[in-house]
Amino acid sequence: MIFEIIKGQGYQKRIPLGNGLYAQIRRTEAEKLVIDVPYQGVYGLGEKFDSVNQKGKTVETQVIEKFCNQGNISYCVTPFFITDSGFGIYIKTGKKTVISLQDEIICEIPKEAEVTVFTGSIGEIIQDYVGLFQKPKLPPRYAFGIWVSANHWNCEADVDRLLAELEEYRFPASVIVLEAWSDEATFYIWNGAEYKPEKSKEGFSYEDFDFRNSPYWKDPKGMIEKLHEKGKKLVLWQIPVFKGMEPDRTSEQLDLDKEYAIEHGLAVLNKDGTPYEIPEGNWFEGSYIPDFTNEKTREFWFRKRQYLTDIGVDGFKTDGGEFIYSKDVLFSDGTDGEEGKNQYCQDYINAYSHFITEDQVLFSRAGYAGASGTPILWAGDHQSTNDELKNVLRAALSSAMSGILFWSFDIGGFAGPLPSLDLYRRSTQMAVFTPVMQWHSEPDGGQFRELMPGAEGNNERSPWNIAMAYNKPEFIEEMRYWHMLRKALLPYIYESAQTAVRESRPMMRPLVFDYQADRAVTDIEDEYLFGDSLLVAPFMEEDQTSRKVYLPEGKWHDLFTGRCYEGKKWHESDRKSRLPVYIKADATIPVDHNGKTIMVKGG
Repeated sequence: MIFEIIKGQGYQKRIPLGNGLYAQIRRTEAEKLVIDVPYQGVYGLGEKFDSVNQKGKTVETQVIEKFCNQGNISYCVTPFFITDSGFGIYIKTGKKTVISLQDEIICEIPKEAEVTVFTGSIGEIIQDYVGLFQKPKLPPRYAFGIWVSANHWNCEADVDRLLAELEEYRFPASVIVLEAWSDEATFYIWNGAEYKPEKSKEGFSYEDFDFRNSPYWKDPKGMIEKLHEKGKKLVLWQIPVFKGMEPDRTSEQLDLDKEYAIEHGLAVLNKDGTPYEIPEGNWFEGSYIPDFTNEKTREFWFRKRQYLTDIGVDGFKTDGGEFIYSKDVLFSDGTDGEEGKNQYCQDYINAYSHFITEDQVLFSRAGYAGASGTPILWAGDHQSTNDELKNVLRAALSSAMSGILFWSFDIGGFAGPLPSLDLYRRSTQMAVFTPVMQWHSEPDGGQFRELMPGAEGNNERSPWNIAMAYNKPEFIEEMRYWHMLRKALLPYIYESAQTAVRESRPMMRPLVFDYQADRAVTDIEDEYLFGDSLLVAPFMEEDQTSRKVYLPEGKWHDLFTGRCYEGKKWHESDRKSRLPVYIKADATIPVDHNGKTIMVKGG
């Protein structure tokens, strides 16, 4: 429950937590919150890649963009944490906070920040925290199918080839993501389209474009209709910039949009009234930033994109948003850069969330407090290494403890040389049991090739390209099994998603979420609960065929062999099992069998 909201300094109170435990909390005049609370585990603070239990760490809540190997940096943060003793804190501010999670917890916070104090079980506190923001949206059912993506798909022929490969290799897919679809200037006009540029707040209609001479997209509307006929949805990539163009490229429409934005105050400004530009050395350097706190900006931005949804686009991949690098900027609502650095990404994603309908979907990288209301979060850019697989699992579980209901990652990693067969296998297995299953890859040669060269040639992370790269055609059939298993589990997954929204209960959770009193689970970060009935213990080491698994109270059955295990014990997983996944003995889950839903019981 929400115990109290603290406003101003000079607060001191002893708070009962139950079971004879108390938290002593005081807010000093020196902009500090000092908390003395008994705990072994402390969780939340956003999507944390370094560990799930943050005890012993000092965390700065700042949204920061970093390419791969994030460590203690994150795209998605929140000034909210929760202890395993049933105590939680949310600091209502967009400014940076510094939280030292030692035996005594000390939070450096702005003097004007409100502090909400929670008590109760982990599940109750998460539910109350999520309830402070807009109600989480249930993504449409198709969003829980399989997503396929590669940055280098940049023309209609690539989409046709993909559809042919999906059919040839008999792989299911429900969502196709196109990143390189636009003119790479406005990010709302299809590449190669001919049209008459306009300086206006009004958007184009599809009929304003002529695609007859385009080498990329001959008939986007017809392509989307074909995708829909084949049961596929289309998601397009977005980035929140008025782009600073490369020296050798021009775009008349972009220039007109930027002129209009300056004249009508649609961009984030420096304090001298000039448009703020992303500093040199950062992604999209030299670009202006749309000010989504301004209603006129939102109106302009989405009128330009309305025709995309009119022709059937099913959603947007809202990338980026970590673009505020200066305190000395101003937003339309009076916010400055110190407050806006964290809040900007959430304003951006919230704007898209209000633009789309309930049948459309968002897939976002950055987030701040309130990110639970704008699913789906994905883990961003990661290298194809075993360490990064461990990092993204930590990110998933810490996201859950921060109120994120739906989460995803790129199978086998996004960047660098292709993953090994074993890494791709293990990450595919894990992805089957995550809210959203997706494979994706960086541009050929590497996103930032000077920093981290990519794979030579075709770097696509499709199952068949991985198999061909290693001359292992039999690997395709092995991967098809896991994709078909995902399809079979869709009734259970969607049912779990509905429960997640109804109860503000993340689909994918660390064991401590449900088994808070069991001290054995405090630091377990390589197992998780998926829905209410499954426990997953993915293989996290190279060439692993068995591992130690802790099962909480009750009886559990191996999903693949049916073998029964007693809970509250450590076990060695069955080497005959395809993957350590367990179903509660008293559970019944719905699965798809040849187009019909049947019920499968534990044991």
